[in-house]
Order: sequence, then structure tokens, then C-alpha cells
Amino acid sequence: MPTINNIRTNQPMTSGGQVSNSEAGKSKPSTEAKATSTESDSVSLSSQGQSVGQIHQQLATQEAFDTEKVNAIKEAIANGSYVIDADKLAANMIKLEDELKGL
Repeated sequence: MPTINNIRTNQPMTSGGQVSNSEAGKSKPSTEAKATSTESDSVSLSSQGQSVGQIHQQLATQEAFDTEKVNAIKEAIANGSYVIDADKLAANMIKLEDELKGL
């Protein structure tokens, strides 16, 4: 039975792990034949896929959040002038819960 080591090292497969005289005289396939018969793979994206890629590239170059707005809110919280609209906050929480139910 051939062993896995013979397969991995491209050695002839024999049942005893030894190469017989008739197998030892055989030549290996030429690399020129392998090089000429290779084919290249290609991938094409739909227009929607290309659009998604473009949007991804645009978003990758933008900041994740507005630094100036965050700093203004931090300052308002620090000096006590930040006002929370409880009705608006509650409405947004309910909206988020409704959206999560659909998942």
C-alpha cells in the first residue's frame, strides 16, 4: 500500500516503500509541458458588485464620526448646557426595538 510520504514527495508509489529497478529508470514529466498547459483564472463582478466596491472605498477614506460634533457635545455636557429631549430619545429607542424585531 502506498504511503502518504511517497505521495507528498512525488515518489513512485510502491507497496513496500522501496522503488523497484523498473520504476527507478522512469523519468519525471517535463516542466515545459506543465507550463504550456496552465490556464489562468479570472473573476468578473456585476455592476452592483462594482458599485458596492466603490462605496466601500469611499467610506474607507472618510472619518467614522464627526470629531467637531463630538467635541461640541462633550463641551456642552461638561458645562451643563446639554439638553436631552426625553420624548425624542424614547421614540428613537422604540424605533430601534422595532427594527431589531425584524432580524
